[in-house]
Amino acid sequence: MQLMPNNSRLPAEWAPQSGVMLAWPHEGTDWVETMAAVESTYAEIARQIARRELVMIVCADDAHLRRVYKRLRAEAVDLATVRLTVALFNDTWIRDYGPFTVLNNGAPILLDFRFNAWGDKYPASRDDALTRALHGKGAFGDTALESVTLVLEGGSIDVDGEGSMLTTRACLLSPTRNPALNQSALEAVFRKQLGIEQVLWLAHGYLAGDDTDSHIDMLARFCDPATIAYTACDDPNDPHYAPLKAMAAELVAFRTLEGQSYRLIPLPLPAPIYAAGGQRLPASYSNFLIINGAVLLPTYNDPVDSIAQRRLTAAFPDREIVGVDCTALIQQYGSLHCMTMQLPAGVHLGSDESNASGTGTTRQQP
Repeated sequence: MQLMPNNSRLPAEWAPQSGVMLAWPHEGTDWVETMAAVESTYAEIARQIARRELVMIVCADDAHLRRVYKRLRAEAVDLATVRLTVALFNDTWIRDYGPFTVLNNGAPILLDFRFNAWGDKYPASRDDALTRALHGKGAFGDTALESVTLVLEGGSIDVDGEGSMLTTRACLLSPTRNPALNQSALEAVFRKQLGIEQVLWLAHGYLAGDDTDSHIDMLARFCDPATIAYTACDDPNDPHYAPLKAMAAELVAFRTLEGQSYRLIPLPLPAPIYAAGGQRLPASYSNFLIINGAVLLPTYNDPVDSIAQRRLTAAFPDREIVGVDCTALIQQYGSLHCMTMQLPAGVHLGSDESNASGTGTTRQQP
């Protein structure tokens, strides 16, 4: 594995963005039985992103692209800021197999880490190949691409853009990811590839129904270099109470690179939501997405939705907090952040493929 020079860094999610990627559900995905509901959610998320920056939507084939285009037009999404492209994929959780974008001397470089479906739990060969396939057809303009042999999912880490990373031991040290690498070896890779100076490892915290081995983006997130929002549980009768209290204690003990304590913002745990089979689903307000000028907050038709929105408003005083109903998304064990991947400013997205695929549109590209 080729390591990049130390002048590379992974920017924080709140850094200026050129766009956000989505992989639109189709009949070959697990969404087939709830397609109408989940497409409505995707359309609303696409609408909110397209109001502020470009949104790249990956479609499975030309027929799927035409259907997505018609759906977006019917939903009055601003098509001038939409880029439709075609590539095969297994699943729609593009956060975990889309590219990480580092800045090397200010220039963006796409890093294509390996994806093995959260420890070989599901088929993933198409997901693993997606970034290379899109790059090969010019979807990222002239942005350079580097393939990395390390298994790493986008939802498994969160960074402040200044050298600190949040993650969980349960995920990154899982023997199904990188069994040959211990903690120090992983930290060395993160230092070289992502510009990370300290890794803040959480040993506690989980959400029932999360099949990612405790991704950090369900548990704790940087809001700025000195602030962390985290999933909290105040009900002693909830099985999450003890592990989330232990996680909160770990967060209290963490320090910034300057040695300061973090400002901590607890986000309430929604009331239990269950799948048809009876399994509790991993609903979390920590699964928010930061975009240009706004934060998209997953909501669950729960009275504490408003509490989460109010607390994130305090964390992001200069951004609009936009709630998006994600009760359809959570049925497949993920939420809003999981189905998106941001692309920092400087990544020039390629042309839209809707004309070539026969939608008949003649709109101008911005």
